[in-house]
Amino acid sequence: MHHVTAVAHRGAPYRVRENTLDSLRSALALGADAVEIDVRLTRDGVPVLLHDATLRRLWELDRPLLSLSAAEVRGLTAGGVPTLEEALAVCEGSRVMLDLPGTPDVRTARRIVDVVRACGAEERVYYCAGAPAMLAVRAADPAAEIALTWTTKAPPRPGLLAAVRPRWLNYRFTLVDRALAERVHRDGLLLSAWTPDTARSMRRLLDAGVDSITTNRVDVLLAVRDRSNRS
Repeated sequence: MHHVTAVAHRGAPYRVRENTLDSLRSALALGADAVEIDVRLTRDGVPVLLHDATLRRLWELDRPLLSLSAAEVRGLTAGGVPTLEEALAVCEGSRVMLDLPGTPDVRTARRIVDVVRACGAEERVYYCAGAPAMLAVRAADPAAEIALTWTTKAPPRPGLLAAVRPRWLNYRFTLVDRALAERVHRDGLLLSAWTPDTARSMRRLLDAGVDSITTNRVDVLLAVRDRSNRS
């Protein structure tokens, strides 16, 4: 039977604050196959888990991450913003999708790749974001597994695919239908979708033939997937 990977978006944000170690632990305890986390660099080049460019939304601190050292981030959030190294340790044995928000350059991508390597996590980590970020990752790691985020039904240009060499195409779930899934599979790629949070949307994606779903409600997805597998 076709197995669809259940990816927990930023952990379990409906239960625990996103991109924290407790959120990752919660998602894995629920049974997630993988977790997706956002990674940015601090001023001193330490990869940490944060989606936004500032600490305002999650931590009520209107401070740009790039203006702060890793030690300052730790102090300001009482250790709430984990490092990538800490996150990989908590997710030991599980797949981890690293989303690189913003427009990271090759130096930034290389720093993140270096931490993944130092943690011995290359075989279980894969990367997702738009073309500029994934080109930077590919330059930093010729062997990286990449999920190229794509935001239109028009397929990526052959030249871009040749440069990025993704294993996955990663689409907003509203763009996905059976025809798109069949085209992606004909091109020899896997299809992931983000971020449906209702059972109805999840069932539609399963019926369309996706290979992976990233959601904020991984418990709902696991229940929908289980029912689908039994039917």
